[in-house]
Amino acid sequence: FVARLQAEDYYSLLKDAADANMNMIRVWGGGIYEDDVFYDICDELGLCVWQDFMFACSTYPAFDEDFLENVRFEAIDNIKRIRHHACLALWCGNNELEQGIVADKWDTERIQMSWGDYSRLFDKLLPGLVKQYSPQTAYWPGSPHSPLGDRVDSNNPDWGDAHLWEVWHGRKPFEWYRTCKHRFVSEFGFQSFPEPATVYSYTEPEDRNISSYIMEEHQRSPIGNTTIIHYMLDWFRLPGKFEDLLWTSQILQGLAIKYAVEHWRRSMPRTMGTLYWQLNDCWPVASWSSIDYYGRWKALHYLAKKFYAPLLITGLEDGEKYTVELHVTSDKLEAVSGEVSWKLTDPAGNTISAGRRGVEIPANRNTLVETLHLADYVEQYGNRNLMLWLELNVDGETVSENFVTFSRPKHMELKEPEISYQVEKIADNSFKLLLKAEKPALWTWLELKDYRARYSYNFFHLYPGKKQVVLVETEENLSVAVLKENLVIRSLIDTY
Repeated sequence: FVARLQAEDYYSLLKDAADANMNMIRVWGGGIYEDDVFYDICDELGLCVWQDFMFACSTYPAFDEDFLENVRFEAIDNIKRIRHHACLALWCGNNELEQGIVADKWDTERIQMSWGDYSRLFDKLLPGLVKQYSPQTAYWPGSPHSPLGDRVDSNNPDWGDAHLWEVWHGRKPFEWYRTCKHRFVSEFGFQSFPEPATVYSYTEPEDRNISSYIMEEHQRSPIGNTTIIHYMLDWFRLPGKFEDLLWTSQILQGLAIKYAVEHWRRSMPRTMGTLYWQLNDCWPVASWSSIDYYGRWKALHYLAKKFYAPLLITGLEDGEKYTVELHVTSDKLEAVSGEVSWKLTDPAGNTISAGRRGVEIPANRNTLVETLHLADYVEQYGNRNLMLWLELNVDGETVSENFVTFSRPKHMELKEPEISYQVEKIADNSFKLLLKAEKPALWTWLELKDYRARYSYNFFHLYPGKKQVVLVETEENLSVAVLKENLVIRSLIDTY
């Protein structure tokens, strides 16, 4: 909670965001104006800040002059305090008022305020103060907001920013994200449970069922647990153990956000930004966060490190034509040369087809490199028995990799991957692991049973011929023997 926050807490969270290749943090209007140290750290780490004024999801008495005067002084204080920071990218008036809370007239039953009073506060007072005290920084009246056309159409795909919750709240399939052509997606999300070690901190053994009283008290979304299970049944085989269900929920969350972000990055330059909800938690709970209350990275955060990488390779499959478009997306400001390679295997890891080609990667845009036509292989092997592995190499180094299938993971007949590893201690509290597998291993993750650790990569895919280096940073200075004794390596097949 706010009163407990120290500079070290801010630094840890913001460093985690930067380490996952994020370049913007949104300070939400339902929270607080952050401490000075927050902005100092964002300056240091190169994180842009989308700064909401503290108005969110409610009506405000902008007809009252005393209220407006109070707002004026609070805004001036914070504008003057924050305005000099290099990280400050945007002042935003509010969160989600234009998304149904503003109407032609006041209606207390529907919790709506009038456009006239809304305009006094968010179209006149706040932008006027920003223009006076922080003229170098842009002002945006609300999020979401449509600057053209009908302002009530707050999520218009042709302009402005958008909050897209049709998957989580509307139960649209993950593929729905690929129909969205919005210009900047400033809010969307999907939930997961924290990992077992975090759940153990607030449960007794008899509570460890997601429908128990304690587990439901640590789930503040009324649709939360049922929605997670709905999508889990859509994508994965239902885990048999409580702990496996927790882990699988994280893989599911990561997959949902990966679907969305990869699509919007392929849509460059039409879509030029995504901010998923949310980075962290203020208590141990099932939530939309990618970092839990104790600072443990969920699967989503490890996946974000890859799907937000400056250079990204993705595959866009067509389940009717059985084609896969290979895309390379670059956030770099200069063109680079690279090589795209692909390998088609069966679930046992046997190579069916492979290829590679050089690619010139232009700056700050997406490039369709090639379209693979795989219908003949589908006819021969079936769509459940094909795995497509993608790699992008620049200067001899793999900078991005990805995985495509025509089938839901639940319908694939995975084999025991036979994962092996080597470990080397490279410094105090620091180890280097080299992993490989005899057969494909989807969403492979590492865990130390009795110790906390941070991994350079986790929830990654392995396949024959692929070696994965993982750097492990432990909180305690362990020996190699102790690390090996506590190391647990799992993949998707171990969840059912």
